[in-house]
Amino acid sequence: MKLDSPIFQDADAARIHLEAQRWPHGPNCPHCGNANPDRITKMEGKAHRPGLYNCMECREQFTVTVGTVFERSKIALNKWLLATFLMASSKKGMSAHQLHRMLGVTYKTAWFMAHRIREAMKEDVKSSGPLGGEGKIVEADETYFGPKDTIKKRTIRGKPANSSKRSIVALVERGGKVRSFHVERATKASVRDVLVRNADRKSTLMTDESNFYPITGKEFADHATVKHTGGEYVRYEADRIVHTNTIENVFSVFKRGMVGVYQHCGEAHLHRYLSEFDFRYNRRTALGVTDTERHDQLLAMIEGKRLTYRRIGEAGDA
Repeated sequence: MKLDSPIFQDADAARIHLEAQRWPHGPNCPHCGNANPDRITKMEGKAHRPGLYNCMECREQFTVTVGTVFERSKIALNKWLLATFLMASSKKGMSAHQLHRMLGVTYKTAWFMAHRIREAMKEDVKSSGPLGGEGKIVEADETYFGPKDTIKKRTIRGKPANSSKRSIVALVERGGKVRSFHVERATKASVRDVLVRNADRKSTLMTDESNFYPITGKEFADHATVKHTGGEYVRYEADRIVHTNTIENVFSVFKRGMVGVYQHCGEAHLHRYLSEFDFRYNRRTALGVTDTERHDQLLAMIEGKRLTYRRIGEAGDA
């Protein structure tokens, strides 16, 4: 899909495209769930805005944006679709400043749009089930990015110590999907909680030599480690290759994007950025997903994830 596509230039074309993605079998009322075409009327009078429907079951009116992250936005729908495409197709992200220049909106508006889109990118891990399974490999690791809002410890050189950095725990199914989590502090308990909630225990777990994993590793079908401190990064065994290079590559793309594109991220918003990078990785080109398909999959995820400006600004909800 090219940037001069009609859905990025014309609001009506954008609306028609979004309706096709959300309602492949016809409009559904977001208020009562009615999908009977005989009980839904398209309002086509001159006084009605384009794309307005009336539900004869609950007598409510709606458009394709009701109940989505686009709801009640004064920004043209074609600009929303262009923003979602840019963020879905940019491997290391798209800064709010770049969006503001390309969309012709203010920086504040672009920043808000980006956070709404990240909210749509959030995966429903409960419905998708655990990673891995019998005969599959799950790699797990933790990393630290950026200082916490209140830095308590520093190294001799004045840099924040790991205990004063934001902790991220992630696991990836080799050849499959990734899940990343911002935890208050990386400990044996917090790491175990992430693992047992998100990885099938019939999987083979592969980690580095960190003391977070030996005990929890016994709960899985097998646990193999590589000793990075001893210069070991890959170990070839008879029937498998032991390494954590997959999860290290995930962290590499994330950090390059955060440092090179976004540059600054408040701790309250870190989980949203993790959702963004996870979304793109889980639909990467190596899995046969094109930019257009990734964009359409994102549009299918916008429902039920409305995010208001006030909620973004409140640290407790951000």
